[in-house]
Amino acid sequence: MNFAGTLHISKGVTAVIGSGGKTTLLHQLAQELSADGTVVVCTTTHMLPSQTLPWLDTPDKREIGESLMQHPAIQVGRLLPNGKLAACSLSCAALSGLADYVLVEADGAKRLPLKAHAGFEPVIPESARLTICVAGASGFGQPIAQAVHRPEIFCRLTGASPDDDAAAPLVGAALEAEALADIYYVNQIDEPFQLAQAAALAAQLRRPTYAGSLHAGTIQPVP
Repeated sequence: MNFAGTLHISKGVTAVIGSGGKTTLLHQLAQELSADGTVVVCTTTHMLPSQTLPWLDTPDKREIGESLMQHPAIQVGRLLPNGKLAACSLSCAALSGLADYVLVEADGAKRLPLKAHAGFEPVIPESARLTICVAGASGFGQPIAQAVHRPEIFCRLTGASPDDDAAAPLVGAALEAEALADIYYVNQIDEPFQLAQAAALAAQLRRPTYAGSLHAGTIQPVP
């Protein structure tokens, strides 16, 4: 299944936000798009580095250009002591002048399947043509306090309490209240009944929604 085609990724800057599979989606898109052009993967916050993409630490334009002549997809960023990558010195707009596609991880979720956003996030580049929000279906039905990064903000958006279950319609209501993305992808759909949960989430949204499993390589529109 082709994620880049299904999500209508165009050349330029694409931002990925949310939880439950952002980094995996970025790496999947990089792999697919590298068959069509050159790709730079980066972050405006912090992200885990790919184990398969070549990495440049705080490169300049010349170094990126030379690397892309040898490798169709690379990642750039400053390595932190915790092993994550931080933003490099070049803006996403500058990177888009060097590569056909720039894929940006624009927030973090502490590895939880769901999240709400504080006022200072996500850090979406002004040059982004598309913003994709990922949500992890494994969080549906778990207590909000356990499944959601920034549960206090989630509760403020939805009127729920931290001990309530993070039901799919409630997650959809929180995403719609934030209205941060152009399209949504519900990841971690491993069982048929979870598609109904994705549909319940999508019913709360005014933007196109897709569902599937990055692990299984599946994606499909949610009616």
